[in-house]
Amino acid sequence: MAYNVPIMAKLTDCFNKLPGIGRKTASRLAYHIINLKNDEAKEFADALIEASKTISSCTICQNLTEGEKCTVCADAGRDHATICVVEDARDVLAFERIRDYRGLYHVLHGVLSPLDGVGPEQIRIKELMARIPQGVTEIILATNPTVEGEATASYISKLLSVFEVKVTRLAYGIPVGGDLEYADEVTLARALEGRREI
Repeated sequence: MAYNVPIMAKLTDCFNKLPGIGRKTASRLAYHIINLKNDEAKEFADALIEASKTISSCTICQNLTEGEKCTVCADAGRDHATICVVEDARDVLAFERIRDYRGLYHVLHGVLSPLDGVGPEQIRIKELMARIPQGVTEIILATNPTVEGEATASYISKLLSVFEVKVTRLAYGIPVGGDLEYADEVTLARALEGRREI
């Protein structure tokens, strides 16, 4: 009979439900948690509970926030005429790290994926459309260059065609330090489309 402690199995199962966490990693995390000192374990548990209770979606851009508005939407110094549409809140952090983008965001919380039962009603497209008449002049579609990301960008682009708004897509191409011979056809095509004069 295999050695089993029910609470350890439950803790492992909880970690295993997290995205990108396999059974072995879940088990390692569970053992790490039970080896924490009581005050460290309590601090970890309290942080999880507090995050679950206090973090919600910004009423404007759907980004994660502790208040009604996120810090980006509340910043009067941002360009409120430009909205960058991203798949999830982690993408907002990626853009904010480069410090070049000064517009607003809209977080979809997913992409269209009919095979997984994700349609327009399951992501925050309706909320994006409601923002367009409020002086928006450009929408940057920054979904990932996956089949689902491209389908989502295409769908949103079609919806936006009834508005007088400029719709752009991020240029994708060859990464710095990458070799052309290893680039796939889609990447090369995107790099060619996104070329600019120097």
